[in-house]
Amino acid sequence: MTDDTAMFTELAAGAGEVLLGLRGEIGDAPYDVKQLRDAGDRRSQAWLAAELTKRAAGDAVLSEEASDDPARVGADRVWIIDPLDGTREFAERGPDGVWRTDWAVHIALWERGRGLVGGAVGMPARGLILHTGPGHPEAPVESWDGSRPLRLAVSRTRPPAVVDAIAARHDVELVPMGSAGIKAMAVVTGEVDAYVHGGGQFEWDSAAPVAVARSAGLHTSRLDGTQLEYNRENPWLPDLAICAPVAWSTLSKWIAEASAAT
Repeated sequence: MTDDTAMFTELAAGAGEVLLGLRGEIGDAPYDVKQLRDAGDRRSQAWLAAELTKRAAGDAVLSEEASDDPARVGADRVWIIDPLDGTREFAERGPDGVWRTDWAVHIALWERGRGLVGGAVGMPARGLILHTGPGHPEAPVESWDGSRPLRLAVSRTRPPAVVDAIAARHDVELVPMGSAGIKAMAVVTGEVDAYVHGGGQFEWDSAAPVAVARSAGLHTSRLDGTQLEYNRENPWLPDLAICAPVAWSTLSKWIAEASAAT
């Protein structure tokens, strides 16, 4: 691996250890959900900020958990990170008392003239990191061809209106799951066929997942098919589609139809 690609996985792994360690401090004891969410965001951000200052001192950083420095727009290299994607899931136990696993750590690198050059999505509670370096995952060979319901990853708490509209008109199976990174990586691993989001996101929500999905050979775009752009002055990036290229021609028509109806 190059120094940068090694950093993707090392940063994701290190932040994951911090977050798992925080849960370990609680053990089986009662806890305040909000305090745990806040502590997770804070500790992961502090660890990543310190590592990036030490290892990439000349680079800018855009993070969900830090003040945005407008100077990053003119930088040549920008790390786009989400120290804890899925704070809700991170701080929840299931009915059986077991901690949820559907949350992630996002690490991506943007370079001027090249856009996203790589990244990693760490899934610490699952012991898994998907990345863009050597040995990166490839999308499943068998993909959706219309002969069965299209499996769509959706939010377990607030599925977007565009997805509901698609489901009302077409043969789809909605698969609820946690954070944005988890949903995007479910397309990479073949657990679902597509991830369609129209409810609003920021660059840190999708940068690392998009980098990994692209390296796996998947289609990534805005819902209208236009290119996803990063390190913009306003980091709001409200919608996203990830799927196998062969499925995009059909899915894009469904999205356009659904968007017109909502």
